[in-house]
Amino acid sequence: MPELPEVEVTRRGVDPHLTGRVVTDVILRREGLRWPFPANLRALLAGQKVLSTGRRGKYLLLNFTHGTVLIHLGMSGHLRILPRNTPAAKHDHIDIIIDEQCLRMTDPRRFGAVLWHALEDGNIEHHPLLSGLGVEPLEAGFNAELLFEESRTRSAPIKQVLLAGDIVVGVGNIYASESLFKARINPKIQAKRISLARYNLLVSAIRETLAAAIEQGGSTLKDFISVNGQSGYFQQNYFVYDRAGEACRICQTPIRQIRQGQRSSFYCVFCQK
Repeated sequence: MPELPEVEVTRRGVDPHLTGRVVTDVILRREGLRWPFPANLRALLAGQKVLSTGRRGKYLLLNFTHGTVLIHLGMSGHLRILPRNTPAAKHDHIDIIIDEQCLRMTDPRRFGAVLWHALEDGNIEHHPLLSGLGVEPLEAGFNAELLFEESRTRSAPIKQVLLAGDIVVGVGNIYASESLFKARINPKIQAKRISLARYNLLVSAIRETLAAAIEQGGSTLKDFISVNGQSGYFQQNYFVYDRAGEACRICQTPIRQIRQGQRSSFYCVFCQK
């Protein structure tokens, strides 16, 4: 599944082609994906200017004067900027036409979403899919004090607390594993047992890991393709993720893999205590 860096890479890729441009048409090739497409999406967007793009967690936002389009890439979705007359393939479900180009969403597994939030329904942050999300990890509101205070009653492992998304959003499985390694924190430790000093290290590690992944175009996930068709290469720098049995890049101890909440965690038993 595309995680925060992949979604941010996508946003930065489409933004120059969308912001300040007027939508001329919308083509829907099915009734919906995970949820139905807004029935009147074409009428809502045709003739309207894209004011800006944004991102909230793993949701891409297209902002208009009268509301916001929310796009989630699901398990296998991606967006491409293409010439407007490019023939559609089997899993190309929606085109947003802008001049001689289109923003095309492809989603083989159909777990993605394209939704509409009208301005009259309030701030986009109040949308049901966004209202429960935690702070953005690359913004000023994310700090060690927040993690420390919010974790005092949480007996769940720190890896699970990061993935929950209600304290900090967008730290998915890959980047949680990598950040915990960088901070030298075992993913099995209860969140409430971690000190403020160690949370300072973790916050820095999360920021550095996500920023590096964005700079390197994200990771080459199984189904992720960036806007320009190129793959990210952050996976070439993984310290622990998907390296079970391989030598730790720091101490040479074999990387261990465990299951936590139906997800794989990777860590070094020597470096992460």
